[in-house]
Amino acid sequence: MERLQKYIARCGLASRRQAEEMIREGKVKVNGKVITEMGAQIDPEKDRVAVEGRRLRTKEAQTYILLYKPAGVVTTCQDPQRRKTVLDLLPGKERLFPVGRLDYETEGVLLLTDDGELANRLTHPKYKIPKTYLVETDGLITEEKAAKLAKGIKLEDGLTQPAKVKIEYYSQEGSRFYLTITEGRNRQVRRMCQAIGLNVVYLCRTKMGFLNLNGLALGGHRRLSAQEVKKLKALVGQS
Repeated sequence: MERLQKYIARCGLASRRQAEEMIREGKVKVNGKVITEMGAQIDPEKDRVAVEGRRLRTKEAQTYILLYKPAGVVTTCQDPQRRKTVLDLLPGKERLFPVGRLDYETEGVLLLTDDGELANRLTHPKYKIPKTYLVETDGLITEEKAAKLAKGIKLEDGLTQPAKVKIEYYSQEGSRFYLTITEGRNRQVRRMCQAIGLNVVYLCRTKMGFLNLNGLALGGHRRLSAQEVKKLKALVGQS
């Protein structure tokens, strides 16, 4: 037996968290019956699972694509405002979804996949996957402010986890530094900087785990190698 949301993720339709939302919204049927319970379990060999009328089947081969997201692109599969999405930057009709989010104005490393289980683990706070951002501000980052970022910043949704700060340069006109965090809250880096009086004018995620932008042009993408996929899974204890 297998939890319903895990099975949906394994089929490559969505991450486990997205699958839970689909269940809550009544979009999932098992053997023709709508299921809204989070604890529901199914037998993948016998039960018929459908999401919005589409029957699911597990995939043998899964896809992992690394994208250098540009600013002005939405990190979602569909946008009601009809803005360009990250899927519009990829060729073909592959059914992929982004792992985590980069906001509209932010550039950088973004992983897209149809492996829901890996996506769920990479974004789960338990695994503390480091993400490094290049930050440029229009104000001065002092050693005191850098120390506050490193120790943790109190935001409206709680204290942030300790971070790493590497200053490239600073002046009254502007500063440039790298910030490494292990969380994925909404607009976290921008909010952390704002809390210490710094306005972010440019933000780029340069690394996610060991994945980086090397060899990618802005808006470009590549498929991960089998070795990279294996290494990613090892980071989160997935065989």
